[in-house]
Order: sequence, then C-alpha cells, then structure tokens
Amino acid sequence: MFTSLSLSLFSANFFTSSLSTMEGKLISIPFLFTFFTLSISVSSVSLQYQTLTLRSLPEPQSLSWATQDSNDFQPLNSENTLAVQLHHVDLITPYTSLFNTTPHALFKLRLQRDAVRAKVLSNLAEAAAKDFSSSVISGLAQGSGEYFTRIGIGTPPKYAYMVLDTGSDVVWIQCLPCRQCYNQSDPVFDPSKSSSFTGLSCDSPLCRRLDSPGCNNKNKCLYQVSYGDGSFTVGEFSTETLTFRKTHVSDIAFGCGHDNEGLFIGAAGLLGLGKGKLSFPGQAGSRFGNKFSYCLVDRTGSPKPSYLIFGETAVTRNTIFTPLLTNQKLHTFYYVELTGISVGGTRVPGITPELFKLGADGTGGVIVDSGTSVTRLTRRAYVALRDAFSLGTKNLKRAPNYSLFDTCYDLSGKTEVKVPTLVLHFKDADVALPASNYLIPVSSEGRFCFGFAGTASGLSIIGNIQQQGFRVVFDVAGSRLGFAPRGCN
Repeated sequence: MFTSLSLSLFSANFFTSSLSTMEGKLISIPFLFTFFTLSISVSSVSLQYQTLTLRSLPEPQSLSWATQDSNDFQPLNSENTLAVQLHHVDLITPYTSLFNTTPHALFKLRLQRDAVRAKVLSNLAEAAAKDFSSSVISGLAQGSGEYFTRIGIGTPPKYAYMVLDTGSDVVWIQCLPCRQCYNQSDPVFDPSKSSSFTGLSCDSPLCRRLDSPGCNNKNKCLYQVSYGDGSFTVGEFSTETLTFRKTHVSDIAFGCGHDNEGLFIGAAGLLGLGKGKLSFPGQAGSRFGNKFSYCLVDRTGSPKPSYLIFGETAVTRNTIFTPLLTNQKLHTFYYVELTGISVGGTRVPGITPELFKLGADGTGGVIVDSGTSVTRLTRRAYVALRDAFSLGTKNLKRAPNYSLFDTCYDLSGKTEVKVPTLVLHFKDADVALPASNYLIPVSSEGRFCFGFAGTASGLSIIGNIQQQGFRVVFDVAGSRLGFAPRGCN
C-alpha cells in the first residue's frame, strides 16, 4: 500500500502546484477527477514481500588449509573438469592476524578496500575509452581480493594462496630472487627448483600479448602490473604448470615477480579470471570447454565453502543466461545488459535501460565482478532504487547511515522482518535476489543496511554480496553469463 500512498500524494501536490501557477479563474473538477482515477488504479497494487531471517556479522575464524594439499576432495575433478575451494579473505588467518579481528572491524575494512576497488575499475574503464595506454592496471584494489584459493605452482607443485579476480587478467606470483617482496604466508616460490618453469623471450607471441611488455639485456620478457593504490609487481614473464588438486594445467603464462610492493594480505599472487587472452580462462579455457563458474556462500549464515569449477560441470540445469557484451576498448571485464530492477513486484519507473547502456566509446555498461562486494549503480538508478525500497520499509525503524550506505535500519531485538522483493532484470534473465543479498548486517548490534550504493561513474558493478547463493556461470564459448539459484547446494 506504500506505493499507492506515495503516488497519490505526489499527484495531488503536482496538480495543486499547477493550479496555483495558472492565471485567471479555472475550473478544478477535471484535475480532481484525474487525481482520483490515478489513485484508484494504483491502490490496487500491493508490494510483494519476502522474509529476512536476521543474522549478525560472522565472528572471525581460523581456516586451516593443511588438508587441501592432499587433494582429498575430488567429486568433480576429471580430465575435462576441475574444482577448487574458495574462501573469503576474512577467514584467512594471515589476513585476520594483521588487523583488529572484531566482526565490525573486518567489515569496515572490507568496505574501505571495496571503495578503492570500485574506483579503480571505473578509472580503468574511463581510461580505456580514451585510448589510454600504459602499464596494465589491475582491478584488484589494494592488492586484497575478496576470495582466495590454494593451488600448486611448478613441478613438483608448491601450494600457495592465490587471490581470484574476474577484474584482471595477468596471473602472477612472487618469485625468488626477491629484490623486494612483501610478506606472504607460504615460502616464496623458487623457479630454479621447478622442472616446468620456462622464461619467455622478448619476441615470443605471449610476450607481445602484454599491454606494455619489457625486455632485459638477456632478451627475457618482462611484465609489470600496477594497482590503484600504488602497489605493483614486476618481473619475468614465464610459463609454468599450475595444479588444481590432482589436475595439472601446463604452459600457463604467468608473471614471476621479483619486485613486488603492496598490501597483498598473505597471498603469493593472483589468478586472473578476466575475459582477456592472458587470464587463466583465456589461456586454458579451451581445455575445459571455455566455461567456468563459482558459487559464493553467505558468510553470515553458512559454514560451507565456496567452489570454483572449470569445465562442463560448471553449468547447472537451472541456470538462466544473459548475453555477454563486448567492450571493444576493454576486453578484461564481463559486461552484461541490465534493463531494469523491480521492487515489491513492480518495475521501478526511474530505472531505464539507457542508464546502463554500454557506449560505442567504451563508457558506461554493467559488469559482473567477483572482487567487488557492494553493487554500484549509476547515481540516478541507485536513487530510484533506494527510494522505492524505502517506501516498502516504512514500518522498519531507521538507523544512521553507515560508511557508503545511506539507507539503514535498527532491527535489534528482531529475529526476522518482511522486506520488499527485489529482482534484477537482465536481458533474457530475471534474477530474484534473496533478502539476505540486499539487506545486510553492518554491526553486531542489529543495524542492517540496504546493500547497494550509487556511483558518479558511468560504470555499474554487480558485486559479490548480490551474487551470494547463486552459481555464477561464465560461458565464454557461448558468449553468455548465467545465474543458477541455489547453485551452492
């Protein structure tokens, strides 16, 4: 009924204002008649709600990967399929040991690095649209991604933490000898002890694929990856074998970093999952049908791990697909077409496809990103969405703003609440979000906030909070991206 009340009041104010600005005597009956007609038609529409079971922020945990190297989990691995576990950075002991490990402190830090990442992605898209060319700028803000896995590098494999990132391409790890290396939880990789390590020459095709390749006096190919906060990694561009449990993937081009600086939170390096040719899917995708997917579980309510799967098994039967779009100026990101958003079963009038259009010059558009937490929408779209959601939650007690969130509620003392449904309308795919994907805890005292944010940038980002519980399928072979509800079961 909130929609009816809002529209009726708006219409009344509009017509009253119109009458007051007109000159001379006017008969007001036609205007009143129009008002009542509108009120009656809208009042028949009621918002659709769903129940949100309230959970607090998760307590910090210690995660042991001791059993991971033994490859004891093998339900999906085969010659054409591989699977590895994913864990959120907040569960990685090397990360939590660096900071105050209260739930509130970890979440606040998550939002801080998220803001930097979103800015980096937006700047990268804008720079590409202007034909800007320099060293590769990764989408991995502050060097600290959201999800980690543990894979083997070299022969015999040496296992290490790797950050997963769909917003960047180049795969890299820290290597000996280190001119400058940050602290990581595992020993730094020594390429001299790997029988499968091969340095690339400056004239190799793989070296020429780098945006800004370099060359040393020994004709060895050099790479450089720069980050939005000034962090970087520099070293030899080489090939190596990566091991995902018992599956070995050989001849993967990667950066062997000898000069690395930044806050990389214990990880040895990064596994780039972007759409470019030098990402891991770009290089090895043909061996696994050019398909991969991940599921990200809700950390506040599930002890289950998340999984990253390459191969035909990555696609489940209940997946709904939307076409992937191509940005000719920037090939790293996975662009999709967002046509609108519904709140409470009704499309928000102010959110139109034009707000998310990918321009011919490479600006705008919508990307799906594993490393951004909070979904960012262009400002006009966000304001319309926020206002529609606020109308449907007038019965909930408001709370002060928190960090980047401007719509928060005090739900202390409650175990569950009713909130309006929310559906993201992509081309050919309507994705209905669980309530826990958009009304999220920000404290241990019962404060929850609407989990979207606005951005002045033309680039919109679908973040991993909104992806929780879905299996997100990247079917590059079919040029489509899919969402499978309950895909982590």
